[in-house]
Amino acid sequence: MKESDHKLACEGVWKLFGSNERDFLKKHDFAPDDAALQQAGMIGAVRDVNLEIHDGEIFVIMGLSGSGKSTLVRCLSRLIEPSAGRVLFNGEDLLSAGDRELIEIRRHKMGMVFQHFALLPHLTVLGNVSFPLAVQGIAREERERRALEVIRLVGLEGRENYFPRELSGGQQQRVGIARSLAVEPELWFLDEPFSALDPLIRREMQDEFMRLQSVLRKTIVFITHDFDEAIRLADRIAIMKDGRVIQTGTPEQLVLAPATDYVAEFTNNIPRSKVLTLASIMQPVTKDQYPSRLAATMRVDEAATYIRDSRERFAVVDEADKLIGEIDRESLVDVFLGGQANT
Repeated sequence: MKESDHKLACEGVWKLFGSNERDFLKKHDFAPDDAALQQAGMIGAVRDVNLEIHDGEIFVIMGLSGSGKSTLVRCLSRLIEPSAGRVLFNGEDLLSAGDRELIEIRRHKMGMVFQHFALLPHLTVLGNVSFPLAVQGIAREERERRALEVIRLVGLEGRENYFPRELSGGQQQRVGIARSLAVEPELWFLDEPFSALDPLIRREMQDEFMRLQSVLRKTIVFITHDFDEAIRLADRIAIMKDGRVIQTGTPEQLVLAPATDYVAEFTNNIPRSKVLTLASIMQPVTKDQYPSRLAATMRVDEAATYIRDSRERFAVVDEADKLIGEIDRESLVDVFLGGQANT
């Protein structure tokens, strides 16, 4: 892989739990099968994972409980040590970093948000958000200025002096997000950050997350077991099963071309209108002028709000605003009724 193509990548990453796991992997040429693992009493939490995560994208890792997704992210952030492989951050092998260098990377270049908020109960919102900056040794005036900026960014202005116990679950999660953003990270890890929230609050937090990303354009690794959440948020998704990455692709690619029966089952009940983009259902251009232009990356359910009451054909344009196709109401209706995308 070209190092310039990614912000974070891993090559042949394994994480085994058991005795002398590194010697075991060497003995089996870093390719042990299930029988060898079982015979040695090894648990293969992460198995030979290769990924590239591009600068500025939301990369979702998903799978059922026990699939290895959280363990993989802890290997990528080196919260736990992989048994084998390489993890490249900005082209440098993170596994070769010494303790002091790793601490500096985590303090200045990585942000992390987990399912359990882990707020400090004796500190206010301002105190919690500015805490990682205090650890960095930043002067109080500067760290509080930066903390207030991200508090406003996540919609908690006016609650700077509240304690965690005085906040709702969604507000507490916003504090956790603000705290991780205060260090202005290049890379942002989020491990099921909304799964403990009620459905309505969870939806609100997803909307807030997307708003933040539109402003900040962070490189994000996001873990979830919820495919609906994944397709709302992801640029690309990696689906894991039994410690392995089964398939990586856009939500559209996973739905239209599942690599295995497992992926097909995972995506089977997802409405196509939530996943398909206009690029996949557009028709050839038939004229020069159109009443409106829609992005080829727009999803069908979103486009329906523009097209459902119109008998006109709409232009479909690429990122350079170049006309590449057209779309009409009938094409959208076909998707909602179960029709297939263009191939």
